[in-house]
Amino acid sequence: MNRRTIIILERGLLVVLAVLLVISIVTSGFKASSGEISKDEAVTKAMDYINTNVLGGQVEATLDDSSSEAGLYKFKMTISGKSYESYVTKDGKLFFPAAYDLTAETEPTTEEQPTEVSKTDKPVVELFVMSHCPYGTQIEKGMIPVIGALKDKADIKIKFVNYAMHGEKEVYEELRQYCIQQEFNDKYIDYLTCFLDKGDTTDTCLDKLNIDKTKLKACEDAADKEFDITKNFEDKSSWLSGTYPQFNIYKAENEKYGVRGSPTLVVNGAVVSSARNSAALLDVVCNAFNTKPEECNTELSSENPSPGFGFSVTGNAAADAGCAS
Repeated sequence: MNRRTIIILERGLLVVLAVLLVISIVTSGFKASSGEISKDEAVTKAMDYINTNVLGGQVEATLDDSSSEAGLYKFKMTISGKSYESYVTKDGKLFFPAAYDLTAETEPTTEEQPTEVSKTDKPVVELFVMSHCPYGTQIEKGMIPVIGALKDKADIKIKFVNYAMHGEKEVYEELRQYCIQQEFNDKYIDYLTCFLDKGDTTDTCLDKLNIDKTKLKACEDAADKEFDITKNFEDKSSWLSGTYPQFNIYKAENEKYGVRGSPTLVVNGAVVSSARNSAALLDVVCNAFNTKPEECNTELSSENPSPGFGFSVTGNAAADAGCAS
């Protein structure tokens, strides 16, 4: 379909927003008196409902503009720094998170084919995350047992998306993890496991693993200077879309694979999709071997780790939820 004629709410939080609103409509959760009401009243009603009943104070949708169009009230809103256009009926009863121009020309669609991953003797796996993205931490928790099972049979690396959505804490945690990989790589998975438990105990994790903080700081200072970490964080004019600071340690790889958000899983140079549980991730990696090693028979958990910090599990197996601008 012609992209210029489609207004969509993107994945992640806003997909959840759309689903919840549809559920609310079906169950009469979004009500108004009969008859046409004013544009301001209808749009305010929609915005209040979104902020109170859907977003629940976690983030705030703000109104940018509103108008009348095609028998509906059209309004623009901003959520997490991103602008979207939506519609509400003139009686204030129904909200439409997306609009499609039925008069526009369409293009034939082809069935999406599974990603082809080349096979090698030692698969190279690159997992791009943001350290504080709940879906990045989710897949990391799933990947850690895979790394433990395959050990040096596969080359599995945790890397970082080239921008940070979760503030200063994320920028410097990613810098810290990069340097632990560089200077104390044998302790990195243990550090990551400790970090993923609570997310705010990095000093505790460093002490627990006897990581030399002086040596770590020297690496951080050098990498900070080499990749302009602090410079880019302090220069808001350099931020992605004016919203998110750049984090360019893995800029070349991000550009090579077209990484757009966290998590992005790359196997032998191909971006692939997978459930976040350990059994599914082991299958993905093992399918990239020319000859699968014995370790591929390891029984790992098929329960999906919960998003965020902590090692609970969830029934949600969605493979496309993520943090993306």
